[in-house]
Amino acid sequence: MTYRVIQWATGGVGKAAIEAVLDHPQLELVGCWVHSEAKHGMDVGEIIGTGPMGVVATSNKADILALDADCVVYTPLFPNEQEVIDLLSSGKSVVTSVGWVYPFDALDTQPLDAACKTGNSALHGTGIHPGGMTERFPLTLSALTRGITHVRIDEYSDIRTYGAPDVVRDMMLFGHTPEAARQSPMVKFMGTGFMQSIDMVAHELGFKLDADKRTIHDISVATAAIDSPIGIIEPGQVAGQKFTWEGLVNGEAVISASVCWLMGEEHLEEGWGFGPEGPRYEIAIQGDPDMSMTVHGCHPASVEAGLLRNEGVVVTALHCVSAIPYVCAAGPGIKSYLDLPLISGRAAPHFQE
Repeated sequence: MTYRVIQWATGGVGKAAIEAVLDHPQLELVGCWVHSEAKHGMDVGEIIGTGPMGVVATSNKADILALDADCVVYTPLFPNEQEVIDLLSSGKSVVTSVGWVYPFDALDTQPLDAACKTGNSALHGTGIHPGGMTERFPLTLSALTRGITHVRIDEYSDIRTYGAPDVVRDMMLFGHTPEAARQSPMVKFMGTGFMQSIDMVAHELGFKLDADKRTIHDISVATAAIDSPIGIIEPGQVAGQKFTWEGLVNGEAVISASVCWLMGEEHLEEGWGFGPEGPRYEIAIQGDPDMSMTVHGCHPASVEAGLLRNEGVVVTALHCVSAIPYVCAAGPGIKSYLDLPLISGRAAPHFQE
């Protein structure tokens, strides 16, 4: 069966999602919403840098709602619940990288549930972190042990490879003072997703979490000038940040998820760096026996390579796109990772002929 897909937003994740849809044997791209008026009316092939493909982008939401499609890959910078409700109500399932990973314990899902019922559609939040790294891999690894006392999921990334300088400078607040960076909206925005992932893992493993979770925000400053894509970071300005979210039982951390973003690893304070493993994801479970795994391949080989094509952005999009056939077949409602069968990728096109 072929599923008709719309891409909502064409930033880094959106462009990677379009490429993945075009490469997937069960998917057909039929529409695209763009935020910029400058992109309105452009062929999507022009937006992603390929030849024309006959799909025209629009900034008109009504055009998208009127399209006959099975699913929307929804990847704006920040989510808008009313947009998602309208898409679901129009009969289109939504797969997104910006929320609703496991909203059942944290949010009022009634409006979304009602929209799914109206449109006979499904909503699935996923991505990579939160997403695959914080759900799929720790839960799979947990089946190999027992008596679990702690689950840890850590990301170590070179933030210089992220090709969105305005976001890095003005939202993540790198290059600012530590006092300014502590006001970063990323703490709350990212925490919404990571805390939902913690709830999901806790639910499946049987942890009875305390009502309140813990958030830790550690900051490192440059010890010498650092040349970066957002300009020179002077000594004393923020050059490293680690965000950690913890699920607690009787005040003790039992599930932790963290993001450690560094402006490289030169000229940082002692104790800040990637270590011999380099940029990576780490997943560790304390149990009988202990289990751990390190994931490489989601990080660019260099800053220059990452600014051209950041694998972390690409895999975020791929985890969304790979889920589309399973979400469309799942029936109406909010579908977390726990509600779907095993999600897989597909063979290269020349092996499918």
